Amino acid sequence: MKAFILAAHGKVSMTEKEKPQTGYGELLVKIYAASLNHRDQWIREDRYPGIKTGVTIGSDGAGVVEAAGCTQDDSWVGKEVIINPNINWGPDPAAQSGDFQILGMPVDGTFAEYVKVACDRVHKKPDHLSMEQAAALPLGGLTAYRALFTNGGLKAGEKVLINGIGGGVAQFAFQFAMAAGAEVWVTSGQKGKIKFAAERGAKGGFLYTEENWPDEALKSTDRGFDLVIDSAGGDQLNQLIDVLQPGGRLVIYGATTGVPSSLNLRKIFWKQIRLQGSTMGNDKEFEEMLAFVSRHKIEPIMEEPLPFDRIEDALDKMKEGKQLGKLVVKMD
Repeated sequence: MKAFILAAHGKVSMTEKEKPQTGYGELLVKIYAASLNHRDQWIREDRYPGIKTGVTIGSDGAGVVEAAGCTQDDSWVGKEVIINPNINWGPDPAAQSGDFQILGMPVDGTFAEYVKVACDRVHKKPDHLSMEQAAALPLGGLTAYRALFTNGGLKAGEKVLINGIGGGVAQFAFQFAMAAGAEVWVTSGQKGKIKFAAERGAKGGFLYTEENWPDEALKSTDRGFDLVIDSAGGDQLNQLIDVLQPGGRLVIYGATTGVPSSLNLRKIFWKQIRLQGSTMGNDKEFEEMLAFVSRHKIEPIMEEPLPFDRIEDALDKMKEGKQLGKLVVKMD
């Protein structure tokens, strides 16, 4: 079978691998579509922990179960499924275990014609989604769901700011918050992305490249936001603290611009602000996320799917930040 692997540290390539053989409690899924995450690019750049060469990368995928490793799981054969990329979260819903992994490194992932996964990693594909749409959902959707609801405690009517609307997780957070009845605002470094969000229901947006954007945000929202969702970190963190109203929550699920050179601790304690870290999410949250998406008929924001053999082109596009929506590849 064709598979897209990490051939060497810092180098990826398409290759031929043997079709996986299922064991007890495992399913063989024929992949119809897979989507990219920044994690894949970080692995490509040798910037991710636990990297092993020869591994098929890719965390997100949707397809049809072709075989089961034992007769008790035969009911899955022929079903259209979406794959939960979370492996070994552990017993504590609040934080992942030391054995936690994500599909696609260090175990073979979804950028292949077939992938072998444990039976409890597959779920029925939401009926309203195509294979390509379903493939766009897992990692980004789960991360956004946990950040917004589990760790952010979002309620209908609250004001929420999604920082950096161009990212895949941020776009899911935007869609989920809109569906939950929140008043949603966004930031971006590009006016076109703010307009994109406004056309889809955002109350407004701010260019974070402008120095006075926090003042504008406070004036526009009357005291600021109840909740801010962020993946950038860096020195902008103090601006996000500035735009939170007293008692507000700041949920951070990444640090793409690094750590802040300073942090305004006085403002944090005086405004009674809660800073909360967040990651991908546990199995219960994955089920809740799928139910939420099905209930609200949410369709991922995505670009036109590319052929499977153009995965490296898609990674290049992600690296350059040229996409607006999830990047998806589909099998021939």
